[in-house]
Amino acid sequence: MVAASSFTFLLASFAAVGVHAIVPDVSPTEPTPGTNYTSKCHIQWDKDQNGKWKDMSIQLMTGNNIPMTHLTTVATGLDGTTAGKFDYDCPKVTPNSQIYFYQFSAPGANGVLTWTGRFTITDADGNSVPPENTGTDGLGQPFLWGMGQLEDPSSAKPPPDYLATGTTGNSNSTTSASAGDSGDSGSSSSAPVLPTSAPTSGPDGSAATTGNNNPQSSGSPNSSGQGNAANNTTENRDNGAVSVSVSRAWQATLAIAVSASAFAVLL
Repeated sequence: MVAASSFTFLLASFAAVGVHAIVPDVSPTEPTPGTNYTSKCHIQWDKDQNGKWKDMSIQLMTGNNIPMTHLTTVATGLDGTTAGKFDYDCPKVTPNSQIYFYQFSAPGANGVLTWTGRFTITDADGNSVPPENTGTDGLGQPFLWGMGQLEDPSSAKPPPDYLATGTTGNSNSTTSASAGDSGDSGSSSSAPVLPTSAPTSGPDGSAATTGNNNPQSSGSPNSSGQGNAANNTTENRDNGAVSVSVSRAWQATLAIAVSASAFAVLL
C-alpha cells in the first residue's frame, strides 16, 4: 500500500509535468488553406497562454516544409499573449499561387515556432496558378507547395535577430535569420479569434500552433512547433503543414512515464 503522502507527491509531479506539456503557444487561425488575398492580407491568431509571446514577429514564408524559405518579415513587436489580428498591404509576389504561409515566433518562446496554412496571393485581377510541386509529410500524406519570391527583392525585411541560426539572403533565406522591422502599412489590433480548423499544423497547407499545421492549416502551416523548422517534426496535409516540437513530444512522453509510474506504485 502506498502512503498517502507518496501518492500525493506522485500526483503532484504528474500534474506539474502534464500541465506544462499541454500549455498552448500562439495558435494562428487565419489564413487557412485555400484563402485568397489580392490587395489586403489578413492574419489572425489565438492567444498564447503561457505568457511568453509578448514580442511576437510574423514572417512571410514559402517553399517546402523543410527547409522553409523566408521572404520578408511583415510584423514585429506584436503581443501574442492576447488574441489578435494584423492587416497589411499584400506584397507583389511571383508566382501567384497557394504557396505562401506565415511563421510566428517570439524571443521568449523557447524556440517554439508556429505556422499558418498555405494561402494564395493573387495578381491584381485575382488570378492565380496551381502549386508546382507535391511533397509528402511525416505521415506519408501528400501536400502541394511551390517556391515563391517577391517581385521586388529589395523590399524584403530580414528575419528577427533571435532566429539567426539560419542564413539570410536576398528575399529568399532559409527559415531562421536576422532582425526585421514591422511590415509596411501594417496595423494590428486586439480581437477575438474564432477557432478554425484546428490550428495545429504547418506550412504544407495548414497552419497550426501547439504544433502548427502545414502551410495549409487552420489554413496552413498552422502549427506550433519548436525550435528551427528543421528541428521540428512536421506533418503536412494537402497544403497544410503540421509541426510538433521535439520538446513537446518529450514532455508528453515524460508525462506518460510519470503517470505510469504512479499507477505502478499503486498496484
